[in-house]
Amino acid sequence: MDSMPSPLPPACDEPAYRVFLDSLDYLVPVDIARIKAAYAFAAVAHAHQKRMSGEAYITHPLAVAGAIVEWRMDADAIVAALLHDVLEDTGTTKHELAELFGKEVAELVDGLSKLDKMEFASYQEAQAENFRKMLMAMARDLRVVLIKLADRQHNLQTMAAMRPDKRRRIAHETLEIYAPIALRLGLNKLYRELQDTSFRLIYPHRAEVLSKALNAARGNRKELLVRIFDGINEKLVSAGLKAEVFGREKSLYSIFRKMKDKRLSFSQVLDIYGFRVVVQNVPTCYLALGALHGLYKPVPGKFKDYIAIPKANGYQSLHTTLIGPYGTPVEVQIRTQDMHHVAQEGVASHWLYKDMEERGADLQIKTHKWLQSLLEMQTTDSAEFFENVKIDLFPDEVYIFTPKGKIMAMPMGATVVDFAYAVHTDVGHHCSAARVNHELAPLRTELRNGDLVEIITSTQASPNPVWLSYIKTGRARSKIRHFLRTMQNEESARLGERLLRQELLSLGVVPISIPTDAWDQLIKAGGQKTLEELYTDIGLGKRLPSVVARRLLAREDMASNQSSNMTLAIHGTEGMAIQLARCCQPIPGDPIIGSIKKGSGLVIHTHDCPMIRKSRSSDPQKWIDVEWEPEEGKLFDIRIKVEIKNTRGALAQVAAAIAEAGSNIEHVAMDADPEQLFTLLRFTIQVAHRTHLAAVMRGLRHIPEVTRIVRERGDA
Repeated sequence: MDSMPSPLPPACDEPAYRVFLDSLDYLVPVDIARIKAAYAFAAVAHAHQKRMSGEAYITHPLAVAGAIVEWRMDADAIVAALLHDVLEDTGTTKHELAELFGKEVAELVDGLSKLDKMEFASYQEAQAENFRKMLMAMARDLRVVLIKLADRQHNLQTMAAMRPDKRRRIAHETLEIYAPIALRLGLNKLYRELQDTSFRLIYPHRAEVLSKALNAARGNRKELLVRIFDGINEKLVSAGLKAEVFGREKSLYSIFRKMKDKRLSFSQVLDIYGFRVVVQNVPTCYLALGALHGLYKPVPGKFKDYIAIPKANGYQSLHTTLIGPYGTPVEVQIRTQDMHHVAQEGVASHWLYKDMEERGADLQIKTHKWLQSLLEMQTTDSAEFFENVKIDLFPDEVYIFTPKGKIMAMPMGATVVDFAYAVHTDVGHHCSAARVNHELAPLRTELRNGDLVEIITSTQASPNPVWLSYIKTGRARSKIRHFLRTMQNEESARLGERLLRQELLSLGVVPISIPTDAWDQLIKAGGQKTLEELYTDIGLGKRLPSVVARRLLAREDMASNQSSNMTLAIHGTEGMAIQLARCCQPIPGDPIIGSIKKGSGLVIHTHDCPMIRKSRSSDPQKWIDVEWEPEEGKLFDIRIKVEIKNTRGALAQVAAAIAEAGSNIEHVAMDADPEQLFTLLRFTIQVAHRTHLAAVMRGLRHIPEVTRIVRERGDA
């Protein structure tokens, strides 16, 4: 810090400010002086600003700083909370803040400031980019997110003067992003407050009705509640266990979600009573559990031990559900005082409870690892990054064991592929199979609590685009997309080079004879940085090889007037840059033609494909002559229709004939005629080439029950 600003008189001697100063009693005088100076600076900077409610703007940063003080955080965090809006809303610069209050404070405030100076195409893009900036700052310093959450909490509480549509938008964003972040950081109390306040803003009428019903039900059920409460207390005392017992209130939003998701009535949700038992140490937790299981019968399968296996946000407790008086379900959480602090305040408990230094530090390490894992999902597309992070913010977890006995927390519904990427990116990229509980399982298998998973890798294996349809974690999605995008660009560059070379040769020009400066001018004019990028654009269909070739030659008289009949040879195994059209499913031996499709590269059709007739005549520049170059071992999907008489065992005969001809059946569908005399079978089979297909069809014709065979054309 270069210099401390001379203390200015507070902008206003408000009672709120005096209460705030009184709450700083845990700090040393030097820190309190810095905080007073920061308040004075913020009051002057925001002097001409009012909130939508008409209040002086300084009331907002003061309230945010007050929330930070409740967590007993350090002076830098409190100063940053007081100054968190000065970069955005006033003429103050980051450099000025660093000079007055230190570099650390300036970095915290910068991490909390939106990217107002940048132009974005939409609100969604701006939201995604601002979130990315906040996340980067969070990963460097956890205090950024705690100040941000306190800021969001106060904004929600003071939204009465805002337009209803803006209120709802901010409340929805809170439910989607900020409440889950609070939960992920273990800030359970704040999480519930953010949810309930957002719920009241989005559905004010529903919230009011539900609140009245809850108050009424609380009075009606008081007798039963007291009976269960006394029963638990008496049982623990008789077992010689010292414990505190609390009734556990359900939040309005949790009642609403349960009613909506499980289609339950209000009375059904309220029929479950929650209690919390806080004891002295871990062994007593298990003794209390045994005592309560002796009092009321436990519900099988409803016991969870989060002490032995803590949740990813550090939460620890024993959970059990008991059958209480009159068959009433009673949910009980048993934990120690330390566990209770973490459950309520999460990472903030590190600052709040000084006797928790070791556990708080451990929790911060876990949180830092989580933030680092989010940063690994970085992509050039902010919206995609935002989507990946949102997926990871809803951690209903299952716990999976590795072959070495390590426990890994995965989101509910996670698959074998998600687990492979959680172990390591290379394991994910090369996973080919898996054993779940020592038995081979498909890669799309959803994992369950306690599964033991072993990933089998292969150097030949690589990510499949189909994986994106069933994976659950943002990490796996991000890594697969990045791999596929890179592969597509590499393959497209190779294809683009071949297409441009062919076009130049057809114009009578050998590519090697073109001077280097002509290539440089072409790249510069097209806005690319390298020749590789130019080839990639051609391969992806973003630029036509005929147009690029003419521009490269600069004058058309450089090109020979002779038209070449050269064709592009393809194998059908090139990967993502060359695609075989699904409508006609070409196979080696079919006369084929290629279409340059923007964003997809070269798409191969059969010459007689009915789907391309119009476009071939209307846009001939996009069509390229291609031919097959034989490659052994590759199989291609093809659709055939087989009509058979309805006789016993006919389908088995057809399947056997296809197998005998060396073809695989990928899919089969059946349509019976109304008279039940014939059945139309639609097969997708795999063949190596046109001759192989002819052999399959010849084998089918020898079956007496087969009345008609035809290869399917047109759209699938």
